[in-house]
Amino acid sequence: MKVVATTAAVVAIAEAVVVVVAAAAVVVGVVVVVVVVVVVVVLVVVVVVTLVVVVVVVVVVVVAAAAVEVVVVVAAAAAVVVVVVVVVVVVVL
Repeated sequence: MKVVATTAAVVAIAEAVVVVVAAAAVVVGVVVVVVVVVVVVVLVVVVVVTLVVVVVVVVVVVVAAAAVEVVVVVAAAAAVVVVVVVVVVVVVL
């Protein structure tokens, strides 16, 4: 009977070890899933921020180019006005 009791105790200990190892495996699995989800979220945030920065830079460049174009057109128009005024003054005088 003592052998049976000892065997039963060993089996019970082995079962407890298996349960603890299985629980640890589940915890490790959950931690891995959480880490992967956090990494994916961080990558998505980085991609979105990068896209926003690119869009802002493109908009700034386009607006700056348009502003430069407006300045060039206004300067050209002013030059034409100055030439016309000079010609009119020369003709009148």
